[in-house]
Amino acid sequence: MRSGSSLNNYRVSARTQEVRMTSRQQPDWDEPCFVISVVSRMVGVNAQTLRYYERIELVEPSRSGGNIRLYSQRDIERLRRIKTLVYDMGVNAAGVDVILRLTDQIQQLEGTVEVLRGELERVTEEG
Repeated sequence: MRSGSSLNNYRVSARTQEVRMTSRQQPDWDEPCFVISVVSRMVGVNAQTLRYYERIELVEPSRSGGNIRLYSQRDIERLRRIKTLVYDMGVNAAGVDVILRLTDQIQQLEGTVEVLRGELERVTEEG
């Protein structure tokens, strides 16, 4: 009974934190600010699973001065993708690694395409 109560308290505090974040300036996407217990609840996997994902290098949380894992919003989004791939699609850890690396490469290439597109437009307008 008590764990349900603490879960409800977490939901309330998470909503409160969301409201505070939207009412103030949004934190930097890469700013490490969430400890492992909070991330575990946010993502829906246990802390041991998060440590495993770190050990096999699917995610690399920052560390505080006291060596505490700190996760950024980007880390949390990556963990949610990992969870979807593993639990919903049945992809193993090696497959997740390949998918995430290819997804990262695609995003980098899309950025390069945008830069080149801008350069092409600039050159076309000048010439």
